[in-house]
Amino acid sequence: MSHSVLFGLDRLIADPALRAPLAGRRVALLAHPASVTRSLDHALDALAALPDIQLTAAFGPQHGLRGDKQDNMVESPDYLDPRHGIPVFSLYGEVRRPTDAMMATFDVLLVDLQDLGCRIYTFITTLRYVLEAAAKHGKAVWVLDRPNPAGRPVEGLRLRAGWESFVGAGPLPMRHGLTMGELGHWFIATLGLQLEYRVIEMQHWQPEAAPGYGWPLGERNWVNPSPNAASLAMARAYAGTVMLEGTTLSEGRGTTRALELFGAPDLDARALLTEMQRLAPAWLAGCRLRDCWFEPTFHKHAGKLCNGLQIHVEDGHYDHAAFRPWRLQALAFKALRNLQPAYPIWRDFPYEYEHDRLAIDLINGSPLLREWVDDPAATPADLEALTQPDETSWLAEREAFLLYR
Repeated sequence: MSHSVLFGLDRLIADPALRAPLAGRRVALLAHPASVTRSLDHALDALAALPDIQLTAAFGPQHGLRGDKQDNMVESPDYLDPRHGIPVFSLYGEVRRPTDAMMATFDVLLVDLQDLGCRIYTFITTLRYVLEAAAKHGKAVWVLDRPNPAGRPVEGLRLRAGWESFVGAGPLPMRHGLTMGELGHWFIATLGLQLEYRVIEMQHWQPEAAPGYGWPLGERNWVNPSPNAASLAMARAYAGTVMLEGTTLSEGRGTTRALELFGAPDLDARALLTEMQRLAPAWLAGCRLRDCWFEPTFHKHAGKLCNGLQIHVEDGHYDHAAFRPWRLQALAFKALRNLQPAYPIWRDFPYEYEHDRLAIDLINGSPLLREWVDDPAATPADLEALTQPDETSWLAEREAFLLYR
């Protein structure tokens, strides 16, 4: 018999013994809209209702604590929570790293953030920043662990030295296959930090179990951790489709299936798919690709009819171990470059407050992917040869940090 999975937040609320070390200490919470209990109460309200927890502050990452900022680089202000009368500090506003004054408001920071398992998702960078600040100020950090909905598979190039940014917290591959709690242990070890760190682990999480492979499908509701993270399907595709943010192609923002599809008004999706199949059919495994038409209501190509491809990972054809979204998306760029050598694929615009480096390179943590796409002589085998050593070394490195076997 399978037991239902319990997330860290639910365990902390249910078990006073887990909370006992918080007695007499000021507690802050770092959370976002998906930080909810099994019964869908927000973590802030659920924790504030406990008489033995003294909540003194809260923090919101990108898109806000409860809020819903649609796009990147839309900042959230600090404010006073009207229900609980505590300050809510934004870590995506005036500052990215918590200030000394913010750190002075608590003794223990509870981190309850639903991640998507992708290096560029900024919540993991925020976790790194709060761990560094906690080490500096002698504060404790507890992660209330949640599933990695993309599961355990690892994929993509590792971030290269010097390419750290708000979308690149460290030398991780694009799909890291860790939970937030595990990532915290990795950051502490990698950065040589000294602090009280604790993970309130999940119980009965089975990342290899069908049909969710990381997400307890049918057991837990999906709540968007960011406005365009609308489904498990998006989480599965995201390690590839996020690269579209660095291109002129629409990633489907302004449609209801953002980051599950891509296209442009001047794209011939069937020709593109044929060329992808010719180049590297193995990179298309595990999913179904459907050529489609869509018209974004905002963002890139707003109001224009786009031709493109949707990545389908929800039917019985989905193969979790075989599906490789990063390679699939890289292959789409390569096929487009072959078909239309002069196509302006790379979008030149400020991305996450960086003005001197191309967005596609920030997203990938180096120029290697873009250079591979743009080199007419480079083959899928060449990208495989670049990437496989990164994936292999990461699988070995992360082994010491796995909390769920």
